[in-house]
Amino acid sequence: MGVRFERIACVRSKITVVGAGFVGSTLAQRLAERDYADVVMYDIVPNMPQGKALDMLQAGPVLGYDSLVIGTNDYTDTTNSDIVVITSGFPRKPGMSRDDLVKKNQEVVSQVTEQVVKHSPHCIIIMVTNPLDAMAQLAYHISGFPRERVIGMAGVLDTARFRTFIAQELGASVRDVQAYVLGGHGDTMVPLARLCTVAGIPISQLLPAERIEQIVQRTRDGGAEIVKLLGTGSAYFAPSASILQMVDSILLDKKMIMPCAAYLQGEYGINNLYVGVPIKLGAKGMEQIIEVELTENERTLLQKSADAVKELVTVMGI
Repeated sequence: MGVRFERIACVRSKITVVGAGFVGSTLAQRLAERDYADVVMYDIVPNMPQGKALDMLQAGPVLGYDSLVIGTNDYTDTTNSDIVVITSGFPRKPGMSRDDLVKKNQEVVSQVTEQVVKHSPHCIIIMVTNPLDAMAQLAYHISGFPRERVIGMAGVLDTARFRTFIAQELGASVRDVQAYVLGGHGDTMVPLARLCTVAGIPISQLLPAERIEQIVQRTRDGGAEIVKLLGTGSAYFAPSASILQMVDSILLDKKMIMPCAAYLQGEYGINNLYVGVPIKLGAKGMEQIIEVELTENERTLLQKSADAVKELVTVMGI
């Protein structure tokens, strides 16, 4: 008589990644390896997400995860997701600013958001499609969700780039570098060099002002630098890792504070607009907006960044 094993049923979290390109598929693999949720990859390209999902499933026995990974071209398979990450859209090409993308991706994100709301009305949306802040505003507008459940991934990635460049400059561990980057995800981002520390030591005591400014500028150009080097396509390793950190904090209710695109209603003197600021992420999504005391110059730069986002929102007509 053969031995039979029965898998005890349990309710696992469900995460959908819309868009199975480089960012989406890399994120799906990272999520599967976390082994805390089942993962659905949706894409409009026939068979492609199914193939990638099957490949990821077959990595499970080697890496030791039991996450179920499903690839699909049908939004029905995404039903009742706890978190939906939207990465789909047209990528940025060399010489193209994020601003150029707004009209191209407005239609894509509109259609995706409608389907997400239809199939997962209680989910938390993490927006990744560029131009990030404007697309988050669009998803918020279309979904009708409370602002706590529509968040943009921007500052986590920009801050990671800032921390990387500082660590390289000083020959220090990235773990010892603490920093924040506020504002829109693009040329108008606001790296707060004044508040950056390395093992608790302000970088102003470790680097000359002109070198800090050069690092700040390289951070602003971080995405464009990678696009130029690749020739085709854009970054996906660091973006997917940044999204993963956000998902971790939400799904595991870690209450981590990290810079994300959030809908401001008077915070920082900005109204009815998605702008990158520090927020606390937990099981309910955005649980608190952290207001950092800014200098007059920093506040001016943040307002300039907000104005740039507002222009894109106006272009979309929402």
